[in-house]
Amino acid sequence: MSPYGPDTAPGATATGPGQDVRRLAPPDAGFSARLTAPLLMGSLLNPLNTTMISTALVAIGHSFGIGAADTAWLISVLYLASAVAQPVLGKLADTLGPRRVFLAGLVVVVASGVVGALAPDFGTLIVSRLLLGVGTSAAYPAAMAVLRDESLRLGRPTPRPVFARLSFAALGSAAVGPALGGLLVTVVGWRGIFAVNVPLALLALGAALLWVPADPPRARAGDGSAPKLSLDPLGTGLFTAALTVLVFLLLDLAHPRWWLLAPFAVLTAVFVRRQLRTPQPFIDVRMLAGNGALLRTYVRHGLSYLLIYCVMYGYTQWLEEVRGFSSGHTGLLMLPMSVTALVCSLLAARTKGLRAPLTIACLLLTVGAAVLLLLSGDTPLAVLLLAGACFGAPQGLIGTSNQAAVQAHAPPESIGAAAGLQRTAQYIGAITASSLIALAYADAATDAGLHLMAGVAVVLAVLLTVLTLTDRALRTRT
Repeated sequence: MSPYGPDTAPGATATGPGQDVRRLAPPDAGFSARLTAPLLMGSLLNPLNTTMISTALVAIGHSFGIGAADTAWLISVLYLASAVAQPVLGKLADTLGPRRVFLAGLVVVVASGVVGALAPDFGTLIVSRLLLGVGTSAAYPAAMAVLRDESLRLGRPTPRPVFARLSFAALGSAAVGPALGGLLVTVVGWRGIFAVNVPLALLALGAALLWVPADPPRARAGDGSAPKLSLDPLGTGLFTAALTVLVFLLLDLAHPRWWLLAPFAVLTAVFVRRQLRTPQPFIDVRMLAGNGALLRTYVRHGLSYLLIYCVMYGYTQWLEEVRGFSSGHTGLLMLPMSVTALVCSLLAARTKGLRAPLTIACLLLTVGAAVLLLLSGDTPLAVLLLAGACFGAPQGLIGTSNQAAVQAHAPPESIGAAAGLQRTAQYIGAITASSLIALAYADAATDAGLHLMAGVAVVLAVLLTVLTLTDRALRTRT
């Protein structure tokens, strides 16, 4: 059987037996810069906005007279929206066509930027971040589906450097987010971190309209009739409800609502039952149950980003509120983390294996968390820079390597949904991180709160190291 799907030969689409996909596009349109440029521009928006706000939280809190526990909602609401929307929009990209989903997401991003820039109150900012989470969630799974379709058209796998560039765009934007956010807050105020999304999304939208090819026809039924949409709305709704309940449980670890475990368990059980009985489920539970390597990739990815985002948000707040640095200076202090992440993402893209870069990343996360335990109000500047750099390298190594692992272990015909689930795992980790920060800091950052967060991070980093070293699937070269 072809790796591209049943009865589909390399170089042919699923529109009918023997139809040559090369009729759908010129032969030189391969994985060109024109094709990948809009995909890269769209894919950087979500990670950029997850980190750019980190150096604006204090300024936003002062503007509306609220504390760290309240501003944490700006982090959590984007992650809640993204965690739900990524696999949903990935499924839509697999079913309706990735170009349509990609363009629609960018339109929502433009709207979110306008709402946030003009927000008269904190509640409107929350709405803006909700829209931003949904809109930016379309780009990454849709981009992966576009590359899958291009692979089918050309009859050859997507080159690893193409995935590396996609990973680099996401990692690079996330890495430079704190520095860019600090610059925008200093120059134009915190509203600039919302307004900047408008020109960025419009630029990606224009490039996509020009250079991303029209979606190929979806697979037709055996009688030649038009394809049926396999969106599984009930399964999607159950997944959304279960994930939302889980997120609300994680959002307030200081006052955990343990009773939410009961509805979460019921919704999860009903969801799994529904997926097992549906011919074309929203999430192929059977495939996941038999694909331990992919499941472990999701767990590893989520746990890694829990640690990374503890630093991205918790450390930057500590630098401003305890050490007294401005938003701009805090952004500059995070530059070593940004630069290290970018360099290491390129290095990870050049390697053929997965185990070595992931193991190095785990060890550096452990060291970085231990350094945070030693910080205080009079710690030398060089040590502060070192702490950030220790978390920058894992960010680069983990992002690129886990993306390659998803590509290696996920079924090609479901790559959009699989990529979306990878991001869902990342955002569950990020939501847990924001809750841990709110638990540790309450109304303001303190040395004791930072040390509590760092102690938990050390334990989790050791656990992540063990999980990585014992995963036999990581021995496979990609």
